[in-house]
Amino acid sequence: MSPHPSRKKSNAPGAARPLREDLVTQAALEAYGAIRHEGRLADRALDFMLRSHRQLFASERRAVAERVYALLRRQRTVDWMLERVRPGFVQMTATPQDLLRLAASRVLHGESAREVARTQRLPDEDTAALSRLPDAAEALLALPFEERFPIQASLPNFLAQRFIEQLGAEAERAAEAMNERAPLTARVNTLAATREQLVHRLREEGVDCRPTGLSPLGITLQTRINAFSLRAFRDGLFELQDEGSQLLGMLVDPPPTRVVDACAGAGGKTLQLAAFMKNRGELFALDVDEGRLEELRRRARRAGVHNTRVRVIPATGKEAVAAVADLAGKADRVLVDAPCSGTGTFRRKPDARYRLTSEDLTSYVQRQKELLARFSVMVKPGGRLIYGTCSILREENEDVVADFVRAHPEFSVMPAENLLPPEIASNVTRDGYLRLFPHLHGTDGFFGAVLVKAK
Repeated sequence: MSPHPSRKKSNAPGAARPLREDLVTQAALEAYGAIRHEGRLADRALDFMLRSHRQLFASERRAVAERVYALLRRQRTVDWMLERVRPGFVQMTATPQDLLRLAASRVLHGESAREVARTQRLPDEDTAALSRLPDAAEALLALPFEERFPIQASLPNFLAQRFIEQLGAEAERAAEAMNERAPLTARVNTLAATREQLVHRLREEGVDCRPTGLSPLGITLQTRINAFSLRAFRDGLFELQDEGSQLLGMLVDPPPTRVVDACAGAGGKTLQLAAFMKNRGELFALDVDEGRLEELRRRARRAGVHNTRVRVIPATGKEAVAAVADLAGKADRVLVDAPCSGTGTFRRKPDARYRLTSEDLTSYVQRQKELLARFSVMVKPGGRLIYGTCSILREENEDVVADFVRAHPEFSVMPAENLLPPEIASNVTRDGYLRLFPHLHGTDGFFGAVLVKAK
């Protein structure tokens, strides 16, 4: 998005009936206030708010979510501009200030300033501020790059600096892509259907969709719809999963014997691995969060998966070691999809960037090193350890792998391109690793490394 307000109409949610703007605005204010002022996670705040506003039509619910997420993606940009065009903006009380933020974000995303001011019933001073946003955009573009980039990208300064250092000339494109809405992508459950069969089913349900360009398992849903309401979903034919995440799952290349998903969470990749294994062998799903593993169990039942062994494990200490002692040296594959900064998922979790600190990043790196060392003992001779993150930062990715290999010389890197279809491998790998970026691949940002244990 350019910082210049556009005069064209935005892609507002298509609906047979016009939006009831007063209800949409009120709901957006409530959700945004819970995120900004109460520290709630964006997805949870929106879910809670929408459940409490059952009178909203589907198109209105989409409008609320899109407006809140659009503002969060451009929070720094919006605030910087409003401080320059609205005298006293910083001193405004929370609700009028947030209302103006939502209005400015709509204008910056292409809606008419006059129409936004009318529908949000803004006072004259705020209406005038919206009309001056092009002046603020010009002022922003006039700043030196090092000063402008963090504001235009809407990133904390320390993250903006890392983007510049690690991405170089690609930094602006990468940040721009991370501030756009992410596609809605599904992974076909090959235990239940082929991709072609799923496309046919979805189109029968009125969903415009197309196969993804990289993952042979993926489908992009182009119709804006609640995917969980579809019969095809309830029948277990697909799971929502980013295309990049699907490619990371493909690196595991699991045989139908013994596989461990060491940081399984709610099981997106676990279910993918189960399908690869054709429900044979043993697939251990480990996590410290019992609630997320219970969600995995529900998803597995819907998907028809029955080779999964779910196990809650302690986070640290002797108990943590004892919890997986029976698997030591016995796994053909161990996937460590490690907790990380989430810098590759800012499109979907735009508020995460404002919570992240440089100290958090240091903590993540230390934790990633500990998890790799801890779970590597489960890999049998000749087996593979697959390390992945949804971060684009080198210190969480290549640097962690290099540190691990130095400390564990029995492991060596297997080129990731050896495990992916040749027609896509060269496009998604760098220096032997899976490397995905929103601005290059249209996926979330992902990293994947495959480490082979000597026989």
